[in-house]
Amino acid sequence: MNYLIKNANSVFCAQQDIKDIRVQNGVIEELGIALSPLPGEEVIDATDCVIYPGFVNTHHHIAQSILKGIPSGINDGLGDWLANVPYRYWPQITPDVMYASAKLGFYELLRSGATTCADHHYLYHANSTQELEDAVWQAADEMGIRLVLCRGGATVKGTHKGLAKAGVEPESAQMMIDRLESTRSRYHQEGGRAMRKLVVAPTTIAHSSTPDDLRLLSKYARSQKLRMHSHMLEVDFDNEQSLAKYGKGIVEFAESCGWLGEDVWFAHLVKATQQDINRLAETKTGIAHCPTSNCRLGSGIAPVIDMAQTGMPISIGVDGSASAESGSMLQELNLTWLLHRTQHGPKATSLEQVLEWGTKGGAEILGLEGVGIIREGFAADFVLYDINQPRLSGCHDKLMSPLMAGEPSYVKTSFVNGKVVYQHRDEEQYQYLVAEVRDSIAKLNKRVSILEG
Repeated sequence: MNYLIKNANSVFCAQQDIKDIRVQNGVIEELGIALSPLPGEEVIDATDCVIYPGFVNTHHHIAQSILKGIPSGINDGLGDWLANVPYRYWPQITPDVMYASAKLGFYELLRSGATTCADHHYLYHANSTQELEDAVWQAADEMGIRLVLCRGGATVKGTHKGLAKAGVEPESAQMMIDRLESTRSRYHQEGGRAMRKLVVAPTTIAHSSTPDDLRLLSKYARSQKLRMHSHMLEVDFDNEQSLAKYGKGIVEFAESCGWLGEDVWFAHLVKATQQDINRLAETKTGIAHCPTSNCRLGSGIAPVIDMAQTGMPISIGVDGSASAESGSMLQELNLTWLLHRTQHGPKATSLEQVLEWGTKGGAEILGLEGVGIIREGFAADFVLYDINQPRLSGCHDKLMSPLMAGEPSYVKTSFVNGKVVYQHRDEEQYQYLVAEVRDSIAKLNKRVSILEG
């Protein structure tokens, strides 16, 4: 299907006064004003809408979409929270539960304006099955979202609280690589506008793999031209453990294992020092900034302003809904805009800069070319926000009103790769998710209760 989107209030792009977007064969064919429909085009009226490039979420844990608000972890910091929430539940997640969680998570992203999700999927162990991962790919296909699966897992039980308690046996490095290769051959697509990408992503650099295993994984990733991702410096514990075990700070340790470079990005980096930032910037290693989760767990605020000024690639992620109670990229961008002003003053962040971090910046970090910008020849990944709403009616800057106001958002229509994947008028069709998620939570709680006696 080809489309002509007409009469937008405004469009976030380099060209001025754009009102219309022509989409053909999944690509933005033409931008302009008062464009006339071509034969066979479906016209979509964008009156009272502003149009953004689709948000590119560079760090998520989609399995956590059904682990929101677990009472035992509400007031925990990262270490105890890991033991009490994700590590307690994830070994009991079955493929059908994973599928329901993924459908819910992708729905939340789409309705907030995201069109790409990098899911750090770490539900792997020696006896795990491929079906658990297949459920994520299936859900992404059905929801229409662009998926970058960051294949996590551990090769040792590690030093974070909870993994040993979870009662699972880690994979060997060779098993992880063999399974990565199986996924790569089945799902990974080449090309800058691919709908499916695979990333090598051991769960943590500091805790879940040995130095030799990390080197094997980086060698494999680069031999297959796959990007690399992990958690780092969400809390000081990463650096403390790296110094104790290897006599090196965690950034220096990562570099010694081949885990810095323009093909690598890390989630969080809350505790990065200026020395760390300088080295990350020199190597073009990027960040997925996850402000809501970092606030929720009391981890702190990542020094993103210093990172940007030093030249690090910046992107934004929602992290897992178990530590954010949300899967909204609009919320993350809104909080990014606000949070750093509390530390550096009102000129620290601009709306335009934050919007670029959440779109173009994310696409570049994920290695997606021709994505993240509204430009002729780029993928038709964009979102129509309906601003004809009471809560936005008093906002003078119409283009920036969704980002300034934050949630709740009013997405009229979302396009991914030139296809309509979400329309607000069809919102009721997602009501089935409530029953599916309720049933999945009941199954999950029953399995955990039996295990814990």
